[in-house]
Amino acid sequence: MRILVTGASGLLGLNLALETAKEHAVFGTVNQHAVNTRAFTVIQSDLLAPGAVERLLEQTQPDWVIHCAALADLDACEANPALARQLNTELPEKLATYVDRGGARLLHVSTDAVFDGRQGSYREEDEPNPLSVYARTKLEGERAVAEANPAAVIARVNLFGWSMYGKRSLGEFFFYNLKAGKEVMGFTDVYFCPLLVNHLAGIMVKIMEAGLRGLYHVVCSECLSKYDFAVALARTFELDENLIRPTLVDQGGLKAARSSNLNLKADKLTQALGEPLPDLPTGLQHFYTLYQQGYPQRIRQMSEA
Repeated sequence: MRILVTGASGLLGLNLALETAKEHAVFGTVNQHAVNTRAFTVIQSDLLAPGAVERLLEQTQPDWVIHCAALADLDACEANPALARQLNTELPEKLATYVDRGGARLLHVSTDAVFDGRQGSYREEDEPNPLSVYARTKLEGERAVAEANPAAVIARVNLFGWSMYGKRSLGEFFFYNLKAGKEVMGFTDVYFCPLLVNHLAGIMVKIMEAGLRGLYHVVCSECLSKYDFAVALARTFELDENLIRPTLVDQGGLKAARSSNLNLKADKLTQALGEPLPDLPTGLQHFYTLYQQGYPQRIRQMSEA
């Protein structure tokens, strides 16, 4: 397959491009953050520029486009809702339209944050209720994509992993602070289903190979609090779990509202693929193995000219 990945300098985009490039021809777009690698073809492109999407599709002729690029910083979205709408709603809609016209398929990456977290155990048919600008613009992006391109796959995700700058995932946040002996807050009342990004990449390949379409929850097979996630990570890396301070999210000093219970059910996807999704111990163990193999250092070097 020829695969085009947008946002290839981000946590998901970079790991996805690297994983899929092992067996497929991969093109990855970057904008402000260059990626220095020979593993896949890097294309510099401001996707908001007039004609950029059309030129990119003509240049790469993809079979699939995986749209990872987004404004994912919650506080940045609150500060600049117009830019959030451009990147999280209008750009996905435009991509969906042009990808469909060209005969390719689209896998659009969304978020578990479209739900308000009051209920939990969310399935794809449950009604979202976004609490933040980020979540609202991502939900509007989902709906725009589905309207413009009914054959598209929309994947709601929550993920962790190693990133090019070491600051893109909750896993990195806990690891680097605990390793440095710094105390961290672990929210005891915020629940999520974090999937290792490398596992997510493999699942996305299976989704494409199976020719799926529609909305899917693509998350870890278990749900836990962010405090418990931090403790599990500390134990995996043999770090001091006593540095993790149990904290309520309201005491965390965050600007954008967070959903409390983002327990998403992925039964629809497991049935479609005929296999279970990875659990957290498997994800954390692979996260640890990648660290032992020097993976974080290798991808960090990709930011250097």
